[in-house]
Amino acid sequence: MKMNKVAVIGVGLTKFGELWDQSFSDLFVEAGANAIVDAGIDGKDIDAIYLGNMSGGRFIEQEHMASLISDQAGLNPAPATRIEAACASGGLAVRQGVIAVASGMHDVVVVGGVEKMTDITSERVTQTLITAADQEWEAFLGMTFPGVYALIARRHMHEFGTTREQLAAVSVKNHANAKDNPHAQFRFDVTVEQVLGSTMVADPLTLLDCSPITDGAACIVLASPEKAKEFTDSPVYITGAGQATSTIALHDRERITVSDATINAAKAAYKMAGKGPEDIDVAEVHDCFTIAELLAIEGLGFCEIGEGGPFTEEGSTARGGKISVNTSGGLKAKGHPVGATGVAQVVEVVLQLRGEAGKRQVDADVGLTHNVGGSGGTAAVHILEK
Repeated sequence: MKMNKVAVIGVGLTKFGELWDQSFSDLFVEAGANAIVDAGIDGKDIDAIYLGNMSGGRFIEQEHMASLISDQAGLNPAPATRIEAACASGGLAVRQGVIAVASGMHDVVVVGGVEKMTDITSERVTQTLITAADQEWEAFLGMTFPGVYALIARRHMHEFGTTREQLAAVSVKNHANAKDNPHAQFRFDVTVEQVLGSTMVADPLTLLDCSPITDGAACIVLASPEKAKEFTDSPVYITGAGQATSTIALHDRERITVSDATINAAKAAYKMAGKGPEDIDVAEVHDCFTIAELLAIEGLGFCEIGEGGPFTEEGSTARGGKISVNTSGGLKAKGHPVGATGVAQVVEVVLQLRGEAGKRQVDADVGLTHNVGGSGGTAAVHILEK
């Protein structure tokens, strides 16, 4: 099924990191203001707001946050809707914004994602994040997300011969990219030896295999092609959108080393855009742990299932490689404010397609974003073109 094209006419970000001096509302308002200025629109042009947020209720004890955000941003009475799908909340918010514009319901919408994660202890953050897993059979028995992905990593190593060095290569690459991203949380290089020697979290995953706890917000402005012409001569278009669902618990999956939701979401997005994996120049994929990036590039069709380790190790996913993956630094080094991640991925790809990514710029005409909820229960994929 072909979709009416939807233009991205504005993007905005906050810094990602431990942002002690900014509140939840502050973060969204900053990212939203940056996107609105970038788009060159006025608040009265905005028809609707879609907000990705995983768990404001647990992180900051705030629910009804769509109303809060609209109010704080001065955008009342525009309808505002919160979207929740664990770490894929931002990606699904983008999808809902795309549907709203493509359907003709609205001409201009703001899509944001925000999470304030550092105001509670690391233990409570871990407990909050594991609510995205099966509570009865995983969380209740003491499983954490590092533990879930460690099981996947061990099985991937067993089935395909993936090595610890290949997992570490993901971290090394993404830190190198983040070093050139002024919004990234961790702007420094790491080596394979440092990744392997860092504190063990859940065997085989060490601290430097894991994405951090992060505050931050991201925002984009979407418009119909006709409306976009009023504000920009060079919009980036979202031409494909796919979403798929898989089992929430690992034990219900046929194979834990394959992300069915990613594969099915990608198929839908590729078909809608009339593209294939070979057409993608730059991709922002969900690398909450280093093993997750391998599952992503395999499920998206950039390499064969089981070949993600060698594909990464040989430099195929580096900037300027066969396909540039996570030029922003990814969740691993840019940071992972869970509700904002899917929107921030779109921001990075738009900057790349516009030629505005600075030192991390690559040659790109077609980009892709890939956002996952939990260990693969939800996936959202978007295709973007100049």
